[in-house]
Amino acid sequence: MAAASPLRPRLERLLGELEAGLVERRQVVRLALLAALAGQHTLLIGPPGTAKSELARRLHRAFREARYFERLLTRFSVPEELFGPLSISALEADRYERQTAGFLPEASIAFIDEVFKANSAILNALLTLLNEREFDNGSRRQPCPLISVIGATNEVPDDEVGEAFFDRFLLRLPVGPVSPPGFADLLALAPAAPTGVGEGAGHSAFALDAADRQALNAAAAGVTVPPPITGLLGELRGALADEGGYVSDRRWVKTVWLLRVAAASEGRGTVAVWDLGLLPWAVAPDAKGQAAVADWLAERLGVGQAVSPPRLGRIVEAFEKQLEAEANANDLDYDESGRLRFTAGDYDAIANDAKGGGAALRMTATRQRRYGALHVAARQRQIDELRDRLAACREELAAEQRSLAAYAAGSLWLDGEFAARAAASLDATAAALANLDRRAAAARAGFAALPRLEPDPGIVPEPVLHEPLPA
Repeated sequence: MAAASPLRPRLERLLGELEAGLVERRQVVRLALLAALAGQHTLLIGPPGTAKSELARRLHRAFREARYFERLLTRFSVPEELFGPLSISALEADRYERQTAGFLPEASIAFIDEVFKANSAILNALLTLLNEREFDNGSRRQPCPLISVIGATNEVPDDEVGEAFFDRFLLRLPVGPVSPPGFADLLALAPAAPTGVGEGAGHSAFALDAADRQALNAAAAGVTVPPPITGLLGELRGALADEGGYVSDRRWVKTVWLLRVAAASEGRGTVAVWDLGLLPWAVAPDAKGQAAVADWLAERLGVGQAVSPPRLGRIVEAFEKQLEAEANANDLDYDESGRLRFTAGDYDAIANDAKGGGAALRMTATRQRRYGALHVAARQRQIDELRDRLAACREELAAEQRSLAAYAAGSLWLDGEFAARAAASLDATAAALANLDRRAAAARAGFAALPRLEPDPGIVPEPVLHEPLPA
């Protein structure tokens, strides 16, 4: 059982505050906060007027004593707008340095709107700042207190510099207009009063300080990633590569750290399989790719190789085919004296041949093949083993369904839509397993109904060939 996280009650209240007054932005708020707790950056992708800047300003409220910086970039933006003006006194001393007070190098939370409209010089300068938390200020590298940057854009870049900068944002979150069902709620909102975003302005009573973040990082460092989780990550990496998608090694490392932080924030010492529901926003660049990753995960999470209906279905099919073959098999029919029995048609053929009709005599007298009790019992024993495995799979799957329900009820970060899709996938797998068990039971009854030999010849048949039952 997971130990209670000391931060969890505050995070729950903090999230409630950050989400208040926003329509259909719950998951975006939560993911942006989780990324910040993990020391990562978030990119919001969507048209203007979808509360992207409001989301960043609210994130600033989550961190006590955090300095906030915000800037809208254009193709005419110059480095001074982000990094500060040149220092006159430094120039007089033959040093090329900037006055960074009040600018991005000294900010804790920053919002950069239309981030990819900046020129390559600005983007290149931002690369080191976002990744290493350092700013090249003249001849020295200046440490930066940056916690997280929220970037916003209408479109994803396709040039080399833009793609490198794009990779610095661990989470890429599509933000669209409010849906038709939520439109009435949007119209019911009162216009927000202007609020300051300067240092210390508007921080939540539940805001986290540096000690809180250090404690969470220490807990996250002790979170383990079980081998099944590592295996699924490897499978996903291969699946993405097969589709031509590239995910950098750096991004995989940061993604696993995000999973660890998510677990630690909820008081867990191990990454859970359902934590992988966070992956779509970290490993896919756009909404289409994220939907594909979510589909891939929903079909696999909680359904191990041992519970695979296609694999078990092939085994059931092998027994069904064997039953069909044995039920339709015929043998030559002999009477009590050992002579071959003939049907009326056989005698007609013999008579025609005797009259010179030229027809060849054929021994066609047959009857449905009969089987001994040992034969039938052997077949039923094999099916019983299969049904025992099916029962174990169904119990295993039921445990996963309970696990998902409990996780969804207690998770701070799980997307409700993904949870519903994963639950539907588990339900479909459960139905498929139940159907396989019905087919196996029907095959068992079919073997029991085979014609019997009296007395039993005592012959045990070779087992029905099929792939090994999953362990």
